[in-house]
Amino acid sequence: MFQLTSKDFKRLSTFIQDGYGIKMPDTKITMLQSRLQKRLRLLGMNSFSDYCDMIFSLEQGEDELVHMIDAVTTNKTDFFREPAHYRYLINTALPDLMSRKENRNINVWSAGCSTGEEPYTLAMVLDNYLSYEHFTFSIMATDLSSRVLETARMAVYDESKVAPVPFEMKKKYLLRSKDRASKQVRIVPELRSKVQFKSLNFMDNEFRTINTTFDLVFCRNVIIYFERDIQAEIIGKQVKFLNPGGYLFLGHSETLFGLDLPLKLVAPTIYQKLK
Repeated sequence: MFQLTSKDFKRLSTFIQDGYGIKMPDTKITMLQSRLQKRLRLLGMNSFSDYCDMIFSLEQGEDELVHMIDAVTTNKTDFFREPAHYRYLINTALPDLMSRKENRNINVWSAGCSTGEEPYTLAMVLDNYLSYEHFTFSIMATDLSSRVLETARMAVYDESKVAPVPFEMKKKYLLRSKDRASKQVRIVPELRSKVQFKSLNFMDNEFRTINTTFDLVFCRNVIIYFERDIQAEIIGKQVKFLNPGGYLFLGHSETLFGLDLPLKLVAPTIYQKLK
């Protein structure tokens, strides 16, 4: 097993935190070493020092950077995670938005979408609710990791992963594999077409690749991986793309308390942009 020295950890952790905002305190040295071991073996390298030299090389570093970020990012997600958010969405947020919308389309951003469970859950809920109201919707789902975005676009999941999906929604929105032994399902094409996946680094200047605004932003269990000043910067940029009266959903352990943002708390971890 290759050992990650304090010197090389400092080189990598500083680069990751400065370039991507992800917290890398000294307590994460074992985690970083463990996650990058496979990359060193695949590349035939003998030390983390050689790996650092490659990362910071203009010729080779850019290609490897994608794999390194994929290795260090945490991607924990589930279908219908934090169900209270979806109850609030159906009972309060959507009726409010629909009463004010003129173009009859709900635009949603799933920020930090990981392998797609959140945006596809949103697609199920919105399709099931809005189709009866003659509203349409579209979802933009973003993540830093190209690996998880590839999985999300495929929209294939083990049956165990979709256990939280209500039975009626399973029948309506999931397709079983023709190979029954595989025990996999795929999101139906009608829902897949409603979700656009794209790569986004939260440290990008002003999110210039985004050219629309949103009625709903789900950024859940994401900012916990960033320092407080970076959290304020990320949410501040997101709020610029949130329509007045639109809703921001955070994770159950996240708060914007003390941050100067044009938002009001309307339910635990749910905020509305001031009109």
